[in-house]
Amino acid sequence: MKRRMIQIDEEKCNGCGACAAACHEGAITMADGKAKLLRDDYCDGLGDCLPACPAGAIRFVEREAAPYDEAAVQRHKQERDAQLSGGCPGSRARQLPDKPDVEDAPGTPASELRNWPVQLKLAPVRAPYFEGADLLIAADCSAFACGAFHQKFLKGRIALIGCPKLDEGDYTEKLTALFQENEIEKISLVRMEVPCCGGLFRAVQSAIVKSGKDIPLTVTVLSAEGDVLAVR
Repeated sequence: MKRRMIQIDEEKCNGCGACAAACHEGAITMADGKAKLLRDDYCDGLGDCLPACPAGAIRFVEREAAPYDEAAVQRHKQERDAQLSGGCPGSRARQLPDKPDVEDAPGTPASELRNWPVQLKLAPVRAPYFEGADLLIAADCSAFACGAFHQKFLKGRIALIGCPKLDEGDYTEKLTALFQENEIEKISLVRMEVPCCGGLFRAVQSAIVKSGKDIPLTVTVLSAEGDVLAVR
């Protein structure tokens, strides 16, 4: 059938991802730094993506295309959400209650963790605690290196942890979706001095750019002994 569809000009596309975030059907994806239409039957032809594109890279065309399939769209969105959240029962988003300002045990300060899960690969893309969050993204070694991690870095923040050397794939896509779907107030990144930890910084930095949002970012670099080597 012939119907109205979007057409993406890859020459004009700047890879910001704003159109993918605006598409409620999930019909647009980012691949090789460019926006692409996944499938014709995912696109409803209403064009919510058009005004979101700052580069004018999207327009309407009349062409032969499969009809819009709402059932297929719903299946696609469920599969995408399951993939981004890890598809694991343990990844169910939970906001942990505040603890009284007392020690868990003599000489042991109370945990400052306020959300679950914290592993980047398991974390949901959208959760109530992300709205307006002061987000901490930390290398998973950092809490072991710094004995005062909870009080110094975690207190009052929502936490995500990861290791770019051990986890498969790149965090950029997951973080981009998370930044697009929630209003993050600011980000604190705590990384180790080792070179592989630079991958975590690059993923966060790239995701902020791709999200199209101006989210303040502070980076703290720790030594293996837990000392602060740099803050920028």
